[in-house]
Amino acid sequence: MCSSERSIGLHPTSADPGLILELKTRRPPSLEGRAGCETWSVDFSPDGAWFAWSMGHGIVWVVAWPLDSEESQDDHIDRGDKSFSCGQPVWGLAFGPRPPKSVAACQNNAPSKGTNLLLATGLENGVIKIWNVLTGNTLFDLHGHESIVRDLVFPPNGKLTLVSSSRDKTLRIWDLTEKGKTVQVLSGHKDWVSCCCISPDCSMIASVGRFDRMVCLWSLRSYTFIRNLTGGAHRTFYLLASCDFSPDGALLASAAFSGSSWWIDLWDPYTAEKLATLVNFCEIYGQNQISAIQFSPDGLHLAIVTEDRALQIWEPGQEGMVMQTKADRASNGLCCNFHPQGGVVASGTRDGHVRFWKTPRVVASLRHLCRSVLRHSVSTHQMEPLPIPRRILEYLTYRNIPNRLQTSSSPDEDEWAS
Repeated sequence: MCSSERSIGLHPTSADPGLILELKTRRPPSLEGRAGCETWSVDFSPDGAWFAWSMGHGIVWVVAWPLDSEESQDDHIDRGDKSFSCGQPVWGLAFGPRPPKSVAACQNNAPSKGTNLLLATGLENGVIKIWNVLTGNTLFDLHGHESIVRDLVFPPNGKLTLVSSSRDKTLRIWDLTEKGKTVQVLSGHKDWVSCCCISPDCSMIASVGRFDRMVCLWSLRSYTFIRNLTGGAHRTFYLLASCDFSPDGALLASAAFSGSSWWIDLWDPYTAEKLATLVNFCEIYGQNQISAIQFSPDGLHLAIVTEDRALQIWEPGQEGMVMQTKADRASNGLCCNFHPQGGVVASGTRDGHVRFWKTPRVVASLRHLCRSVLRHSVSTHQMEPLPIPRRILEYLTYRNIPNRLQTSSSPDEDEWAS
């Protein structure tokens, strides 16, 4: 069921220099801070013209972006707010289909008409609902998962294929042209699957298991298991939280945390080599959880949501952060997503609110642009035999990144030295 009645408040604020504005859900005081209010997932449409978030209690809200663009140049297009009542808590959502970047770039200057824009929502009972964003109608439901659907992603090739990950230890691949026919079930995780992502060339799926501590790669072409990335464990007990491919597909980032530290491993998905690790320590045990990571559209930065800071921006290969919000134990960050054109990151919180942050806008160097174009279509195995100077090869394969980086010091640092 779709409604257009506004139940959110717009709150411009200067509490943090990087914070543009905050959307706060209006709900009865008796529900504030209670379980079920969480914003587990946020997403921008492929052209950046719409924004959606799960605002708690089974409701997904969709607004036009920018937030002052409700009036459309086309009188037939409704650019007003929309709410989708899913009947169950929403843990994952995704807009689709996602056209290749070359096509999306041509559409960036025009508002999305939404006639073919879909929204997939993953529910607590294992059902996935597919919505038409413009009409607000439910097109069909996908049945198969036996527990919470934690993450959803469309491939960046424009196809009506949907990949879902669940706490039932599986990933499923759906063909939406067949009204949700299950193409394949990917089994191999031993516990909850926290997150999944698709490589830019649509050849691989990466997934991370929350408790089984597996970073798995799957073939999206043959629907088979490729490998489990090992060598990233730094502690006896730790949990995996998130993963994401770089826009050129040459890097896979995975995020994990233990009692007093969190870390991000950078992998070469083609060779399974761990290239670098960014480590953060905390003096207070049990209060340094990392929740989500995502690469910026240009591949220059990685957004990080943690328990002690609402947002941090890291440039892979550099010590410290390019940008970070004020330390705040009550930030309650759960998820994040970049706008397709960059410059803005949206983050969802445990209290059901959404914050929009201004991120660094950097002109990419010519060598970075060349690497991005080349690596999008050339694997590491194809790069290594090329007769090029060693330093250039190291740059093109990201071997020039220091293998260990740190954001802060701590007595626990000695445990990582080896």
